[in-house]
Formats: sequence, structure tokens, C-alpha cells
Amino acid sequence: MAFKIITDSASDTPQWIVDKYDMLLMPTPVVINGEDHFDRLDIFPEQFYDTLRSDAVISTYHISEQMFYDHFKPYAERGDEVLYLCFSTGIAGTFTAATLAYQDLLEEFPEFKMTIIDTRCASMGYGLSAYKLLRMQANGAPKELLIEAAKFFCEHTEHSVTVETLAYLLKGGRISKTSATFGTILGIKPIIMVDKEGRLTAIEKVRGRKASLERILDRTGEVGARLEDQIVAVVHGDDPETAEFLKKELIDRYHCREVVIAEIGCAIGAHTGPGIVGIVCQTALDDRFEQYLKD
Repeated sequence: MAFKIITDSASDTPQWIVDKYDMLLMPTPVVINGEDHFDRLDIFPEQFYDTLRSDAVISTYHISEQMFYDHFKPYAERGDEVLYLCFSTGIAGTFTAATLAYQDLLEEFPEFKMTIIDTRCASMGYGLSAYKLLRMQANGAPKELLIEAAKFFCEHTEHSVTVETLAYLLKGGRISKTSATFGTILGIKPIIMVDKEGRLTAIEKVRGRKASLERILDRTGEVGARLEDQIVAVVHGDDPETAEFLKKELIDRYHCREVVIAEIGCAIGAHTGPGIVGIVCQTALDDRFEQYLKD
């Protein structure tokens, strides 16, 4: 019997982390021109953004109850215990589907133990939590502390995000046509966070790409706790040069101990477009957990 930490591909957890810790990353569905595909299984970010820029019709839906059942069942059969970090309920219905699948499995495997956490986070907002939990586990953290840490990390995660184009926010109905038109003409870039209900929310507007990057860097400095002690994340949608710039600035300005770069996949990228970038950090630290995150 083992204690397993798992998540889904909407977390955008880098493949090197998945490989290093042998973590299950459940693929998120994406529909392209009427055909089902699965993020990080048969379509990858570099292919996805090329497709997104074409005239393809793209939509997403959350992992279904049956898909969750199929992913969870091998753990139940082996007698493993599972901690699943789940995509925010403020964005998708993933948590409900996962919970229903777990309840179905309990009828067949009544001893199966599983903790499903609605992270109220998106992308590396919870991919970073998964990485830290896996590191803690590798350094000997006990199961009970890992579950406590998972809840703490998700509760104290802050996202600072901006987009290159407003076209995909318009297409997804997140902004009006008037806002998109005038915003494009004026070079307006929204600053987006994930609120306490786990919803993507625009909190500020700035003019120009450079100003938007400066703002998410400044905001990270404003909300981040002891950044010099933190592992932080930079996410991007097909814009590695900007991601590297943000990483360098985070190290130069705030002396962050580690910066993980991740590429945004289908679940978020389909609704924000190429050029989205963001920074994820913690607003509070707890030294009970930090002691297990040492190199």
C-alpha cells in the first residue's frame, strides 16, 4: 500500500516533474474540429497553439465521471491511498465528477481511501502545489502532514496573469465585444487573478505588454511572502522568451530560491490564447512544511 499524489493536466505540471516523481497526470479533454483529443496524451502545447492560431474550432470539457473512475480504479485495486489535487470548481466541474467516481468505487472497494481537494487554483496554481508535495514526500514528510500542506498551499496561492490578445477572452464570453474592440485599439491588457471562489477575475487594466509584465512582477512582490525562501512558478502560452524574462526578474528582484517554468496547455490556453503569461507564488509560508522542501 502506498500514498499517491496525483493531479490532472489542467495543472500544467511540467513533464520533468511528472517523470521524476512518477506522478499520474490525468489528461484533460479538448475538442478540435469535432474530434476528441487529450491534453499531454495525443496533443501537446506546441501543437495545440499552432492549431489554435488556425481556423480550427476548439472547445474543452472537464474530465468525466467515467474517466475518473477508470483512472482511480487501479489505486483502489492495489489498496493505495490517494490525494488528488483538482482543478478549480470556479472554472470547471471536475471536483463533482471526481467525487462521484470515488463514491462509485467505494461500493466495490469500501476500504479505498481518497482525499479530493478543490484547489480553487488553475494551471501551475496547483501544479506547483503538487510539485512541492511530491518533494516533501520524497524528503520523508508523513501522510497527514502532506494532506495538511496541500490544503494550506492551495488556500495561500496567488496567481498574477496577463494576456497578449483579448480575442480569446471575447470568444469565451469573458469580456464584451465593445471592451475587446476598444481594449485592442488602446492596447489594454487585463491583470487577472483567481479569486477565493476559484474564478478567473480581471482586477486591473494597464496599457501595453511591457506595462502588464511589470505589473504582474510588482504584484508578486506585493502579495508574496518571503519570496527569497519560495519556489515560485512562471507559466506561459507559447511564449518561452517572456517566461525566461520573468524568471530572471523574479530572481534578480526578489531572489526567489527556485523558479519553475511551465507551459500552459489546452484547458486554459483554449480560452486565453497564445501569449498568456503568469506568476504563481504563496501569500504565506509555514515552516512545518518548508523544512521538507530543502534541496
